[in-house]
Amino acid sequence: MKLKTLTIFFAAAGLPFSSLVNATTVEYWTVQTQSDRIQTIQIMADVFAALNPGIDVKVIAVDENDMPKQIAAAAAANTLPDMIEVGSDLSLAFAEEGIIDTKSSTEVIQKLGKERFYSGALKLVESAELNEYVSVPYSGWVQGIWYRADWFKEAGLAPPTTWESIEAAAKYFYKPTENQYGILIGTKADNYAEQCYTQFALSNDAGQFNKDGELVFNSKAQKEVLDFYKNLSQYNPPGPQSWRARDYYLQGKLAMFFYSSYILDDIALAEAAASSLSSENFKDLKGAAFDPDLAKNTRLATTITKTSPSSFGTLVGLSVMKNDNKEEVEATKAFIEYMNEKDQVVAYSHMAVGGHLPMLRDIAETDEFLNDPKGIFAQYGKESIKEIVAGFDSIRNFSVVEGKTFPKSGEIFAKQIIPRMIYRATIEDENTQTSLDWAEKQMQQIVSE
Repeated sequence: MKLKTLTIFFAAAGLPFSSLVNATTVEYWTVQTQSDRIQTIQIMADVFAALNPGIDVKVIAVDENDMPKQIAAAAAANTLPDMIEVGSDLSLAFAEEGIIDTKSSTEVIQKLGKERFYSGALKLVESAELNEYVSVPYSGWVQGIWYRADWFKEAGLAPPTTWESIEAAAKYFYKPTENQYGILIGTKADNYAEQCYTQFALSNDAGQFNKDGELVFNSKAQKEVLDFYKNLSQYNPPGPQSWRARDYYLQGKLAMFFYSSYILDDIALAEAAASSLSSENFKDLKGAAFDPDLAKNTRLATTITKTSPSSFGTLVGLSVMKNDNKEEVEATKAFIEYMNEKDQVVAYSHMAVGGHLPMLRDIAETDEFLNDPKGIFAQYGKESIKEIVAGFDSIRNFSVVEGKTFPKSGEIFAKQIIPRMIYRATIEDENTQTSLDWAEKQMQQIVSE
């Protein structure tokens, strides 16, 4: 029976969704705090309880930024929830603290079918030391280069998936006298700049730490990245640039730009694009009408390759927490398996189209997933959306190296060392080696604390 049908049936009958007498309770902490999303998740939990008499699911919303301290307090009081929904970095950190039931998470993945998951997503939640998974990959967003596929086709240019093809296209489409620019990469000292830079760095196997936790940022490979990034920045719109310069793309003045899959609706829907179609944000943009063909003329290159393929994004998974109550553990595993059924995955994904991409390949390719309520995916076409989600096959980040997580990477991120390094090299035109030396010194201070 479909989720919607079950909901209507129980509501009409005035029946409770779960038996609260002698029920096994699954306490589920989610980082989805918006009321409409909580309502959707609660309906899924209630239907599960209705289908599994004797099991109750208690959904608790926890702000993502508060999750570490809330989990720490719960662990100290021996009141951990049965399962949590968090990013891959946090689940790895919690596993290192010994509070995640990695065996149970691994068993769920095996039961669902390991081959169904995007391979990069599994790597982000794999503990090399335990040879187990710290969570079941569930959703996420992926970043890449959004580009005018129609312009590329007309120019006979290859898609921007390698350093060479990216630079060639940026140079070809750079026509500042016509108020047209080749690419948008972050050059302002903000998080957007780091997101752009990180994907290039990992495509050249230039990391922050090695598997032994040693800082290796100031390397020959990293200098190649910063040199390339600085060169590429000359094809940007003028001035220090951040995500806001996406306006150039939506107004037809930009060939390529870095962004996450959250922008799917901005490109496809007039009401979502409105904030980027005015002249308010950039004096050299006169404003433009919404282009109804922009979505079908846009593609996303999720993977960049230099020495190895690299995608960048965020992965959220469902983790089983340590618990001596075997009945609660089994109920939790059953609930996670239920959450990975097609109807539930689709309902969860449609809460944030483009931001909650599913981690099960077969579901991501179904008509049900592609038929979102606002018709956004349909404007891009099935093949284009499949390419976008497939970016999770090669997703990587700085903080995970061969299954080991390094919390210091998060502290480096918080201090915005890489964005400030980028600003020094691109906007202040500092020598790239000097910028790298400065960044290394800043990182060493954090590592030594």
